[in-house]
Amino acid sequence: MSKFSRIVVAGLSGGTGKTIVSLGLARAWARRGLTVQPFKKGPDYIDANWLSLAAGRSCTNLDPFFLDADRIRSLFQHRAGDARISLVEGNRGLFDGMDEAGTCSTSELARQLGAPVVLAVDCTKMTRTIAAIVQGCVSFEPGLHLAGVICNRTAGERHRSILRRSIEAHTDVPVLGMLPKLLANPIPERHMGLVSDQEYEAGQYDGQAHALDAVADMAEEWLDVEKIFAVAGQAPGMQAAAPVWAEPAQDKTVRIGYVHDQALWFYYRENLEALEQAGAELVRLSLMDDKPWPEIDGLYLGGGFPETLAPQLAANAGRREHVAALCRSGMPVYAECGGFMYLCRELEFEGDMYPMAGVFPVVTTFCRRPQGLGYTIATADLPNPFHPLGKTLRGHEFHYSRCVAGDEGASLEFAMRMERGKGMHEGRDGLVFRNTFAGYNHIHAFAAPWWAPAFVRTAQEYKAR
Repeated sequence: MSKFSRIVVAGLSGGTGKTIVSLGLARAWARRGLTVQPFKKGPDYIDANWLSLAAGRSCTNLDPFFLDADRIRSLFQHRAGDARISLVEGNRGLFDGMDEAGTCSTSELARQLGAPVVLAVDCTKMTRTIAAIVQGCVSFEPGLHLAGVICNRTAGERHRSILRRSIEAHTDVPVLGMLPKLLANPIPERHMGLVSDQEYEAGQYDGQAHALDAVADMAEEWLDVEKIFAVAGQAPGMQAAAPVWAEPAQDKTVRIGYVHDQALWFYYRENLEALEQAGAELVRLSLMDDKPWPEIDGLYLGGGFPETLAPQLAANAGRREHVAALCRSGMPVYAECGGFMYLCRELEFEGDMYPMAGVFPVVTTFCRRPQGLGYTIATADLPNPFHPLGKTLRGHEFHYSRCVAGDEGASLEFAMRMERGKGMHEGRDGLVFRNTFAGYNHIHAFAAPWWAPAFVRTAQEYKAR
């Protein structure tokens, strides 16, 4: 049995304060010189990136929809092996999953990890009812260790006193902190959640360190940071899990570029590692500047926020044409969501049209409400370089844009049939042009173990030609 100090920060629903608590704790512990390994439950890129910044260590997503229990324990131990403490930020409500059984919920993940849970509760206009809520969570699901509660958005000392006395009188769950109502969120939000750290890097907001230190200062003042650390240390031992990578990495035979800049930066760490394991040398690229790219044999365009940077992307005509030429040449190109938007003919945002790479004769238009949100299941029913025919792919989508027809009469080839989720058009996703594949779906390499080897194999064939 191995000892891993660990804790899950959960909420009763989205927006209850678990992200602020998680960022504050991670930053506070890191400032004390502790090695903090952050994790994010579920398909989330933005919170995961902020957790990486707060802890000073790359965050890993843990998702029961993509990974079975053995793989989750394996990945957790692989990342947490040399850390002093691991912090897992949940998503949505503690027991909220894909169905009435709570499948893939934060509580399921906590049970798989044997991790104690600290629950953040929005206490706006609430006093004694907090005790009923906490006690209900304690008894709702067997095997869950609710180790503490943090009351958020409290109105003053009298309010906090009543909340604390109610919890202590009617439950055995310790109160581990009381957060006041904040006049302003230190990290601004917008249509897809928190403002991305990439925009802090670009100077559009105050510095990252300042924002995170402000959250850590709040945690130090209002949370029992030492007690929470002690709770994490009381987690039971874990049996050693299998290694994440069963085989040693193959020799590097091709060079695959991946765009990571202010516009596109949504990547699971495991996707990039899977490409390396399959024999790819990775090169980080940008769409935002005009520096020449090195010679590459494949291109990976992740998700991100191309809509907010559409004027800059459109103005860089040389880069748009270069990417289009790579697609026309037959180079394997894989594009997810934001990357797909970049490959379209045009992008419409707030009433303005911006030319994009023009690989696909369609337009994406930005909407006020999400056009696709949640887990997806799709089956490949058209030949393509990345997903074999008949393979069923588990992914997720979160996009405010929708795909609309562009050139009248243009032929569109979709490779994926959606069993769950919206996709691009009429239950289809995955536009194909030569060796280019683009869709709204985001994938996780462990849920599509064929993807990285197929990508590298197609790049090898392209290089040989």
